[in-house]
Amino acid sequence: MADALVFHRIQFAFTIIYHYLFPQLTMGLALLIVIMKARGLARDGERWNDAARFWIRIFGINFAVGVVTGIPMEFQFGTNWAQFSRYAGGVIGQTLAMEGVFSFFLESSFLGLFLFGERKLGRIGHWWAGFLVFLGSWLSGYFIVATNAWMQRPVGYTLGPNGEILLSSFWALLLNKWALWQYAHTMIGAVQTGCFAMAAVGAFYLLTKRDEVYGRSFVKAGVLVGVIASLLQLFPTGDMQGKMMAEYQQPALAAMEGLFHTQPNAPLVILGQPEVEKRRLDNPLEIPGMLSFLTYRKWSAHVKGLDSFPEDQWPDRIPLLYYSYHVMVGLGTIFIAVQALATLLYWKRKLYELRWMLWILMLCAPLPFIANTAGWMTAEIGRQPWLIYGLMRTAHGASPRVGAGNAWFTLIGFMGLYTVLAMLWCFLIGREIHLGPEPAAQRQTGPVPATAD
Repeated sequence: MADALVFHRIQFAFTIIYHYLFPQLTMGLALLIVIMKARGLARDGERWNDAARFWIRIFGINFAVGVVTGIPMEFQFGTNWAQFSRYAGGVIGQTLAMEGVFSFFLESSFLGLFLFGERKLGRIGHWWAGFLVFLGSWLSGYFIVATNAWMQRPVGYTLGPNGEILLSSFWALLLNKWALWQYAHTMIGAVQTGCFAMAAVGAFYLLTKRDEVYGRSFVKAGVLVGVIASLLQLFPTGDMQGKMMAEYQQPALAAMEGLFHTQPNAPLVILGQPEVEKRRLDNPLEIPGMLSFLTYRKWSAHVKGLDSFPEDQWPDRIPLLYYSYHVMVGLGTIFIAVQALATLLYWKRKLYELRWMLWILMLCAPLPFIANTAGWMTAEIGRQPWLIYGLMRTAHGASPRVGAGNAWFTLIGFMGLYTVLAMLWCFLIGREIHLGPEPAAQRQTGPVPATAD
């Protein structure tokens, strides 16, 4: 069973990491598309409407692949994690059902109208369709995050006669304090992905000197929204997420920071290599007292290290947790620097002409995907060895009758299928970028005149 558990975990980790590459872009673009449509509506600017039409095609392709990759994950609750589903299905079934019945159908229904119903809906009706697509995608994100947040901090439940978990307070589940801050942090991360993707495409157009009017619009939207998102990701959302860890998951916080020993004036680690067996951090680069201040707002505050907790409560992949956390934080710092510099250059009216800055924006496109993946890994590995924190260990949640061979076989199948999907996604997205945002009629009559931005 121990070998099977490893493969159950690998399979779920693979499918959820791969799947989340697509929703984060979908949710980030949804906000930007609504902003573009509003800009076109306010200024009667057809250029912004054309830009929104281009990105809704990207959105549609990404949405379709996200749906295909998301369906197997829900089945894994029954195939790979039957004990967990039997134990906690009365709680997590509420939010997962609401995600499918309410938000998914809202998003998918109005996506069809937004893609194909512009002439029938008119300009204002089309904006409302885009807004409801945005609302559906962000509402979907909340129900998923609320499910995960309950596993991080269980609230609003009682135990049934057979030991199963029963929901006692729907509003406690939905308004879990952990869920509110985790949702804010997650969605801001999705906005960053959308902003960097949009800025990268705009930079590509400017560097290749094609569709330059749209290229400037994409870079402008990606940078100006992106700099706000980058700062919000640090504070208050990232700061409050850290405080949640300090309050409810102290062993995970200590492992994330490589803090093996309880101490006052605890340092914030910038670099270092955790040596778990030796209970130390090798070659540390630290800021003295900063962890104490960030956690408790006192430079001299004691911060509990891993030595304060029994080893069976330690996260079971401490080096992986430590590095995923530092990758997330390191990339978040880079995002602030890049977006702040790009905003400064835009304010000085130099952004569109500086090729080195455009290259930076274009090459940064994959980094938010890596940062968001590292963030989810931090959350999930940090919760270990608990599947439901404090209530159910991961080892007790797997399906007892599904062996390692079955899990390994289906994992190989998912890898093959998702490889094909990745190639299809790259082809379709590349084709849309190659065709560009300019309507076919304008390609025949000439480009849109440049306007001051």
